[in-house]
Amino acid sequence: MSLKCGIVGLPNVGKSSLFNALSNAGAEAANFPFCTIDPNVGIVPVPDVRLDKLTELVRPKRTIPATIEFVDIAGLVKGASEGKGKGNAFLSHIREVDIIVHVVRCFSDDDVIHVEGGINPARDIQIIDAELLFKDLESIEKRLDKLRKQAKTNDKTVKQHLEVVSRLHTHVEDGNPVRSLQVTPEDAQAYADLFLLTEKPVLYVTNVSEDDLPDALNNEYVNKVREIAQVQGSEVVVVCAKIEAEIAELDAEEKKVFLEELNIPSAGLDLLIQAAYRELGLITYFTAGEKEVRAWTIRKGFKAPQAAGVIHSDFERGFIRAETIKFDDFITAGSEAAAKEAGKMRSEGKEYTVFDGDVMHFRFNV
Repeated sequence: MSLKCGIVGLPNVGKSSLFNALSNAGAEAANFPFCTIDPNVGIVPVPDVRLDKLTELVRPKRTIPATIEFVDIAGLVKGASEGKGKGNAFLSHIREVDIIVHVVRCFSDDDVIHVEGGINPARDIQIIDAELLFKDLESIEKRLDKLRKQAKTNDKTVKQHLEVVSRLHTHVEDGNPVRSLQVTPEDAQAYADLFLLTEKPVLYVTNVSEDDLPDALNNEYVNKVREIAQVQGSEVVVVCAKIEAEIAELDAEEKKVFLEELNIPSAGLDLLIQAAYRELGLITYFTAGEKEVRAWTIRKGFKAPQAAGVIHSDFERGFIRAETIKFDDFITAGSEAAAKEAGKMRSEGKEYTVFDGDVMHFRFNV
């Protein structure tokens, strides 16, 4: 399952620097607006200590982690929804992502200009939110006009869609994101094909200075973002893009020492990915054999056949059963054979709900 995160924010908030650190893809970073025009894309392995432990025990020929895709979308500005600053192109890139990672500048630096003249996280967030809302309103109004014309035919489905989209229009026009509208899955089909921007979940990343990182709880800018995020039901991750860039150049042992010296429990990348998984309701299961140990990303609540389908559609179509071992049981036993002998391997059918950390082997017949 492909997971795509779109990194957005005003120019000069540290988006490209963060993207470089996350993906090590070398996106250009400079002290002027619109440094990034075409979206840079980086595929990042998802750090998971469980995968490392399975690899140590199984000793496969190769280990494949789950991956997450980061898209560095160019800095938006006031008026982007009207096309300013190449806004229409930038906004179209956001439609393709699963979650919006909104980078907010929470550091002061006279050498790095701010397009709005000073550090004000609440204002910066409002600017981005407004542009996304304006663009959604434009799409909703076009759909509303179309439905009003179609409603003259007295089609029952069209009338139902018109009622839903009219309610959505009022909701967004009042300044509320699409994701906060309470609708049934059936009603949501009335506008699902519009891929509205504010329907996507948002994860805030506050970019702080190196000095502020260890004591981010006392950063007034970060706390302002937390207040806004709490109202929206979103998470906040605190990072220092400069430090993340340094961490990206280190191997695992050097990274551990570096974080300990800075008194930082986890790298920003790890925290960001964990938060994205929570926001999207994602979990990980594993397959483990001599040829390969691999992590697979699925949505929480997937049944065994759906989880198998992430590997290949034939696995889901011809699903027979899943041989499953809980991760902790696998590690305690030391091997698949030992876990089976200890009675920790279970044979599960089509109605089994996969749990985070399950080690699975699928039986199928096509």
